[in-house]
Amino acid sequence: MDRDSISPDVIDSVPKEILEIIYPSKAKVDLGNILTPTQVKDIPTVNWSLRRSVGTSAPNITPYYTLVMVDPDAPSRQDPKFREWHHWLVVNIPGNDVNDGEVLSAYIGAGPPEGTDLHRYIFLLYKQQQKIKCDEPILGNNSGKRRGNFKIRNFAQKYSLGEPIAGNYFRAKFDNYVPELYKQLSGK
Repeated sequence: MDRDSISPDVIDSVPKEILEIIYPSKAKVDLGNILTPTQVKDIPTVNWSLRRSVGTSAPNITPYYTLVMVDPDAPSRQDPKFREWHHWLVVNIPGNDVNDGEVLSAYIGAGPPEGTDLHRYIFLLYKQQQKIKCDEPILGNNSGKRRGNFKIRNFAQKYSLGEPIAGNYFRAKFDNYVPELYKQLSGK
């Protein structure tokens, strides 16, 4: 993840573990591979190992996790004035079942503007110390409002998440699905 400057652009240090992310299109996220917005338009399946560190969790306590997907290159890598645009944010995920977590920001696929070249789409996973109560607005997938200038560092600090324990990312540039996504985000 370091080869594309994810650290220091988004996080301070690159997590050691890799998230497994597979889209319904069968596209698999693989440390910076290039996928199309069409391939990643639907919510992916995300998996991670539940290895327990010695002495960190009681054996019968289900750990909680936070999962985020951000684009630090909005509207472009050369002019990232909306860094980071968040595409997905789920907290209080019990174990590794994302579907049972609290969705703060509904999933929105990649939507790099035409002519902006490749964008990085970064998935990060944080292990929570406990279940958290968030005061963030709940965002649907029919608007882009309140998604720009999100900072996962600030969110992690606010909710005492520490550093991410796992991550992965892909890169994408404009394709013919992007105008459809923009229409969805305009509420039409």
